[in-house]
Amino acid sequence: MVETSISRGFVSFWQRPYELSILSRLRYESPRNLDPTGDAMATPTYEAPGPGTWEQDPTHFPRPVTPFVPEIFTDGFVRGFKEGSARYGLLLTHLQPAVINGFFYNQLCGVDPEDGEEFERRAAAAQHALESKMWRADLELWDREFKPDSIRRNRALESVDLADLDTAGLLAHLAAVRDNAMEMMYRHHKFSFTAILPVGLYLASAQQWTGLDAGEVLAPLKGSSPVSLGAQQELRELTEAMSAAGLGPESFPGLDAQKTLDTLAGREDAVGTAMQSFFAAIGTRLAGGYDIADPCAIELPEMLLATIWSTLEAPHGSASNDWTEAAARVRSAVPEEHREQFDSLLGEARHINRLRDERGIYNDNWATGIARKAIMEAGRRLADSGRIHEAQSALDTTREELASMLQGGEEPSADELAARTERRSNTPLAEAPPFLGPAPTPPPPPDGLPPHLAQMMGAVGAAMGEVFGLGPPPTGEMVNGRAVSPGVFTGTARVIGHPRESNRILKGDVLVTGSTSAAFNVVLPLLGAIVTDRGGQLSHAAIVAREYGIPAVVGTAKATSVIPDGARVKVDGTAGTVEIV
Repeated sequence: MVETSISRGFVSFWQRPYELSILSRLRYESPRNLDPTGDAMATPTYEAPGPGTWEQDPTHFPRPVTPFVPEIFTDGFVRGFKEGSARYGLLLTHLQPAVINGFFYNQLCGVDPEDGEEFERRAAAAQHALESKMWRADLELWDREFKPDSIRRNRALESVDLADLDTAGLLAHLAAVRDNAMEMMYRHHKFSFTAILPVGLYLASAQQWTGLDAGEVLAPLKGSSPVSLGAQQELRELTEAMSAAGLGPESFPGLDAQKTLDTLAGREDAVGTAMQSFFAAIGTRLAGGYDIADPCAIELPEMLLATIWSTLEAPHGSASNDWTEAAARVRSAVPEEHREQFDSLLGEARHINRLRDERGIYNDNWATGIARKAIMEAGRRLADSGRIHEAQSALDTTREELASMLQGGEEPSADELAARTERRSNTPLAEAPPFLGPAPTPPPPPDGLPPHLAQMMGAVGAAMGEVFGLGPPPTGEMVNGRAVSPGVFTGTARVIGHPRESNRILKGDVLVTGSTSAAFNVVLPLLGAIVTDRGGQLSHAAIVAREYGIPAVVGTAKATSVIPDGARVKVDGTAGTVEIV
């Protein structure tokens, strides 16, 4: 496992004297390097919001966030983490978030080492979770109650016709979508440990038994997370209906992408029905990222239409989902006395693996897109009235500010909001230090922990290390990282710094980006390969590349900064290298 401070901390936090009440709620500090007229000032000061080490999260938030992020993280993120960690008996209690000058930071928080009673309770909970395979009951709970209820809630809010709402109605809807997003954030993280522990248990044990690379050990998970392929079923049904009707690009001469999509959706036949189902499947879900600043899929018509044409031209879903050969290779390296346990652990990992992406797609990814739609409607109304310069400035208001402005309030000014938007859109990640407070310390050995507790903590550390981990240090001109999906592909590099740029992706392009989320799934049919700056063998990019069967290299650290957009690149997903050719 390639360790980061996060993965080290999951194993070592139990020996650290954490201040568990550092923040009672998520803190948001407005950007301080632009005055209300938008004139540039000095780089803002970055100070730790409390004692201890705070680590920037560039994987989920590589850019400054909108005020919406701390609003929904205030309760849901921490509450969900705390519930999950307590149920599984982990010594980590939660990640305490803070937003400093727009950038997102976390601090690992754990059980007070002096609280012997709580320590014993968690040790007993860890033993019960392992012996009962508690994640199975949690997955049943997700399937039976939470998933259908999340779908119902999100669909109800998504179906509201915003044009029919007066100001009072829009204000009520804005409150409802924010509350819903907070609840969906809670649901996402309530099931975080459920999703990662069985995979971590399998990964840690298999690596210990075999000495194999994490990529080889995780290859047998292929095919266990169909949700990671996005709206593949709906897309296939759409292109099959279009093919039967004799429809293709030549059928829509002179129409731009949006009008073509609208024409397809407006047909009163199988094509129209399938198109509407495709829209419903991707709906207002974000097309990348985790913030309302990121566009919904329906806001990227060129990308959607290119995906449809690509699938119509060369229909394909994922590559073969036959994972048994990969499993046999790993199993052959496992000592005979451990093979029965290996089979059981792999079975549990495959059983739970779909929850990793499902909890995001059906919860906060969808809810955040719905909230974006409502806030942008408020922005359009304010822009039409001349209150703000452009609709997207509404994204940089707090809930109180937006409510006040819709009711005639004069603050913040249009110029101040424009300055906020300018900073959020153009401040590089490099401005924010990777750590605030003291440097992270090396992990102590987990000696002395009860066996079940040590096993659980090792599993979490193994899994999280492969979510956030980096590849080997960069060497020379070659871009190298983690080899996560085998094969070699040569194509045009499409460097995507923001999800709104996804409209530029063409069939056969190599996606080069900082990191991906489940929201990127809609572009999969277009991609020849994936390259990311961040992430390990359990990052989203690694998971979807394995599921879809395309070469991928993650954790390169520098791909987006050294590979020119439009360059011809050779991606070797077996060797973990990317070469400009």
